[in-house]
Amino acid sequence: MSVPPEAERGRATVTISAGSLRGVALADGVHRWLGIPYAAAPVGQSRFERPVAHPGWVGVRDAGTMGPTAPQAPYRAALGELLPTVVIEGDEYLNLNIWAPADASGLPVMVWVHGGSLAHGANALPGYDGAAFARDGVVYVAVNYRLASEGFSVLDGAPGNVGLADVVAALRWVQAEIAAFGGDPARVTVFGESAGSILLGALVAHPDAEALFARAILQSGMPDALPPAKAGRITALVAERLGRAGSRAAFAEVPPDELVAAEQAVTAGGTPMTGGAGFALAIGDDLVPAHPQAALLAGAGCGIGLLLGSNTEEYRLWFVPTGLLDRVGPVLFAGARLKFRIGRRILAAYRAARPGAGRGELLGALATDLLVRLPINRLADARLDRGVATHVYEFAWRSPVRDLGAAHAMELPFVFDGLGSGAWTSLTGDAPPQSLADEMHAAWVRFAKTGDPGWEPWDARRPVRVFDAPTTTTVLAPREAERAAWG
Repeated sequence: MSVPPEAERGRATVTISAGSLRGVALADGVHRWLGIPYAAAPVGQSRFERPVAHPGWVGVRDAGTMGPTAPQAPYRAALGELLPTVVIEGDEYLNLNIWAPADASGLPVMVWVHGGSLAHGANALPGYDGAAFARDGVVYVAVNYRLASEGFSVLDGAPGNVGLADVVAALRWVQAEIAAFGGDPARVTVFGESAGSILLGALVAHPDAEALFARAILQSGMPDALPPAKAGRITALVAERLGRAGSRAAFAEVPPDELVAAEQAVTAGGTPMTGGAGFALAIGDDLVPAHPQAALLAGAGCGIGLLLGSNTEEYRLWFVPTGLLDRVGPVLFAGARLKFRIGRRILAAYRAARPGAGRGELLGALATDLLVRLPINRLADARLDRGVATHVYEFAWRSPVRDLGAAHAMELPFVFDGLGSGAWTSLTGDAPPQSLADEMHAAWVRFAKTGDPGWEPWDARRPVRVFDAPTTTTVLAPREAERAAWG
């Protein structure tokens, strides 16, 4: 069920290592603290460096309003109408928000890491309100991290992957401080979507993962990273645009808004599905010592419980609003086939499953499977071979808005049980099925509490929980002919 509109009932004060915090007591016995710094502001000498501890404060710090957000630009054009951007000025944007039951003690914790192509997003977005999780007995934490060039540049004289280092710092903060809010640091489940899922997948693959969290939910984004030379191509493009060297010293002289403008210029026209300049994790440091997907397939992360899945029509978020769906001609289609090595056997299987589909729909389905669904299957298979439980889902409900269907990000309003808030109507329309939100949100909470979301784990039959309305069912080996065609 949806959470009623919030009503302030009083103050909620806690004391942590850095000092005391005054939050807000909301309706229905939920307490909330916003804008809590988990690291020092990443400015001045700390810019492009790994996060360091916050110096703390004297007296009681107000935690009643959202904290600053990482420097970023809004999504372009039609995407900007579907996916909102919140910009709150300020230096202390390495912050987190917490919702918890008023009487919390030893409760499971869920830590949310937002998506946005490593260049957009914030914990301050209204859709990431955590009241529904707190209502259901979970301490919910939502974190910010450095984005785009600030977080994922490959610069001479600077460490890489500092945005990922921010997420690690936030998780260490949770381990040290969450008990003050009623959470159990031994029962932490991390969950993230898109870029957030990619970041968390890299951490699941890290040897120290079990010291930070016990379970992970990866939504519509499989672990990925590039060699530094490839990950640094966008840094080189930004540097060229600015007329500067690709070094920490040179980038530190550029104001954040000018850096964002240069990023916008060099990434124009690219998407996660069609390619183009974009930010990525770089392989080779202590945070990403090897390709995370390869590490997971080789047995990393077997001590972490995993729930992972994707949306049936991920591609439609980029293909439909931009008109690309109808603009995929023979040349573009042939180029994509060549780039992704899509042979005749594979194409025949997808055409047989979609009689009458145009090139745009076929390309989108192929890209969705190649980038997300096939890696999910391979990871679940690898963990099964090692006797490790993995639960797999697919989100299939089709939004009527702009013919988006079951597009990328469409599951978020249902995971957060936020249909009644108005924060998600740009994606879902005015009458999305509340029963589906009840079901999906409850599964996420069950997984955080018990490790079992409510359906059987992956086995040789390939069970996938397909979330749809009016009926959610477990399907064995969905679209097996297409999967098998890849070999």
